[in-house]
Amino acid sequence: MHIEPGIVDGTKIVLSYATAAAAGGYATKLATDAIREQGVASFASRAAVTTALVFCFFEMLPHFSVGVSEVHFIFGSTLFLIFGVAPAAFGLALGLLLQGMFFVPPDLPQYGMNVTTLLVPLFAIAALADRVIARDTAYVDLRYRQALSLSTAYQAGIVAWVAFWAIYGRGLGAENLSSIATFAGSYAMVIVVEPLVDLGVLALAKSMCGVFSDGLVTPRLHHAA
Repeated sequence: MHIEPGIVDGTKIVLSYATAAAAGGYATKLATDAIREQGVASFASRAAVTTALVFCFFEMLPHFSVGVSEVHFIFGSTLFLIFGVAPAAFGLALGLLLQGMFFVPPDLPQYGMNVTTLLVPLFAIAALADRVIARDTAYVDLRYRQALSLSTAYQAGIVAWVAFWAIYGRGLGAENLSSIATFAGSYAMVIVVEPLVDLGVLALAKSMCGVFSDGLVTPRLHHAA
């Protein structure tokens, strides 16, 4: 998911700086909480792993331009379930930044929009998880319905933010709305695939319980809240 260059330009792009700053500030608060809970080394390790994974997701997995943006397999819900919301947030932001710096510099002016689009839905599914997952349930014991609800909410958040930026930048013209609809429809494939990936990764994590240090994953992965 990368907003196409030129969708939002001129003075309008200033809004993306504000939304990105707000998302970054909230991510920093979450990081502070995570460090208090598991320590600096644990948070830094998880953030480094998620950054590397996000960079690989964007560069190595299939992706293609559709309408006003690009379709990517981001696996935001997977990163959240395995590593926790704060490391996932930093990984998404830093992985996206590294990709822009080294491979697609033309995307850097859109960084504020793109990072907002990635992070705000992540924060939303963290709140949703508190509602749809019982406190006595570890993430490795999730059912498909729960994984689907998290993944669908994340992808719906991405589509909503992309639609917002496109309408903010180009208005409500028929061509623009058609491009938004085409992009949204293309994400149906992602919504089908990602919950299955979530369950596969969680099953692997459950089978390897005790193999890796608890400091490398979110405490909720193997333990109830």
